[in-house]
Amino acid sequence: MNRWISRQPRPVIPLVAMPVMMAVILILISGCSKTDKAGPSTVSGTVTVPLSEARLYIYGEGEDIFAPARVISEPTGPDGAFSLALPPGRYVGVVRKRKSGESAGPVKIGDYKSQPVSFEVRSGTPLILNFSAVVKVANEKAFPSLQVRGNTGVEGTVYDADGKPAAGIRVHVYDHIQMSERPKYVSEKTGPDGRYLVKVRHGGTYYLAARDRFGGPPQLGDLYGRYDEGTVDPSGVVVRKREISRGIDIIVHKVW
Repeated sequence: MNRWISRQPRPVIPLVAMPVMMAVILILISGCSKTDKAGPSTVSGTVTVPLSEARLYIYGEGEDIFAPARVISEPTGPDGAFSLALPPGRYVGVVRKRKSGESAGPVKIGDYKSQPVSFEVRSGTPLILNFSAVVKVANEKAFPSLQVRGNTGVEGTVYDADGKPAAGIRVHVYDHIQMSERPKYVSEKTGPDGRYLVKVRHGGTYYLAARDRFGGPPQLGDLYGRYDEGTVDPSGVVVRKREISRGIDIIVHKVW
C-alpha cells in the first residue's frame, strides 16, 4: 500500500552530511501496452545487493528530496523487490534504509541510500527501476562559517503562522531553486524581534528557507518556511554586489 504524506509547506532541507557512495544503477523498461485513460501505472524494481527492509521515496520533479516524500513504498522483502502505483507525471526516486527501522529522519553513518533517479510515468505503461543503495560511511567536513564579511546580503524578518516575530530561527540561503543541497550561507538565530541578516560573498539570485533546527530533514513539530511570493515554487531574491536586499520576510509553519 502506498503512503501519501501531506505537508505544509513543502520544505527544502540542507545537507550537513553527505554519504560516500557508488553510482546508482537505473534501468527503465517501458511496457508495450498503452491506454488512452490517464490512470496510474505500476512502478516496480529491485534494490540490489539485494537489500531488504529498504523503502523507495517518491518526489515530484523539482521538489526537495529531503522533504517529506509524496509516496513511500512498503519495505522491500528478502529479494529487494518493491512495487507501487503512481499517476502519470515526472518524479524523482531515492532508496533509503535506516538501521533504526524508521521511515523518516536523517540518513546516518551505517544507513543505506541511493543516488536520486529521475523518471517519467506514462499512463498504462509499466516501469521498472533498479537501484543500487550503498552504506553511508563518512561525513563531509563541518559546515563553513555562518557569516561572511562584507556589505552584500539579505535581511528581513521571520514570522510565525500568527504573524508574530519568530525567535530562534536560522535562514538558509541556496543558489538553486531546488534547494536540495547544502546551503551556501546560513544566518545566526533570530532574536525576539525575528530579524535576520545573512551576508553572501557574491551578487546573484538566491533562494531562502527558514527553520528552527539546524541540520537534517525537518521533523514533526519543527518550524519551517521558505521565501515565496505566493507561488508554488520558491521565489528568487536578486542580490546586487555591495547591496543589502531588505524586506525579505519569511513565514514559518509547524511541520505536520
